[in-house]
Amino acid sequence: MEIVIIGSGNVAASLGRKFVKAGHSIVQIYSRNSSAASELAYEWDTESANYISLINRDADVYIIAVSDNAIEDVIKDIRLPGKIVAHTAASVKMDVLKKVTDNYGVFYPLQSLRKETDTASIPIYTEGANDKTRAVLNKLAHSVYNSPVHSADFDKRAKLHVAAVIVNNFTNHIFALAEDFCKKEGIEFTELLPLINNTVNRLNTEPPSTMQTGPAARGDFETIAKHEELLHHHPKLLKLYRTLTESILEK
Repeated sequence: MEIVIIGSGNVAASLGRKFVKAGHSIVQIYSRNSSAASELAYEWDTESANYISLINRDADVYIIAVSDNAIEDVIKDIRLPGKIVAHTAASVKMDVLKKVTDNYGVFYPLQSLRKETDTASIPIYTEGANDKTRAVLNKLAHSVYNSPVHSADFDKRAKLHVAAVIVNNFTNHIFALAEDFCKKEGIEFTELLPLINNTVNRLNTEPPSTMQTGPAARGDFETIAKHEELLHHHPKLLKLYRTLTESILEK
């Protein structure tokens, strides 16, 4: 397929590289960030544009990979009748694109994507305004990722996004707070990696509801009090510790 990518951030770069590797042709990359667009265009041996009026109108598929709150502004002057146009956002309805084309949809990768990493297997969630759009987006997804392609309307995507923020963004924030604690207390955060990896790996075979351990799960209030004393000089972590401890005790 011939594809135009609108955007030059992490998602745009990651998807673009996958498209190229799968044998698709990136005929253009559009971005208001001209330097980022030029860099990706050079990598993919294609052209870049930073004016809406210069967008290539002959591609098969247009992937809008920009931040959620930028989609409406980016597309306000784009009209691509008959073309397949999809955004990559979980928390934005596909109908935002209905003035752009009749063949609009969503191509949502459920993964935290970074420009510098190549993730082999990513579940893709698609939605389309009609059968043609759904078929093309599903075909594109199957061509680039060795993982299932799912159908998901806005309601499901929004709920998935909330859950994804909790399991990914929130846990990473906890890791960052723990890392800060370790630095200040003279401990190597890397000493915790075997524990972290074991916990994550067990999720492949066990539901998290059966895996809970620790002083709160045991009702060990003496140990909890000792931990809170150690966290006295780490107020953010102490507040989080108390909140999560209370949640585990209630459950």
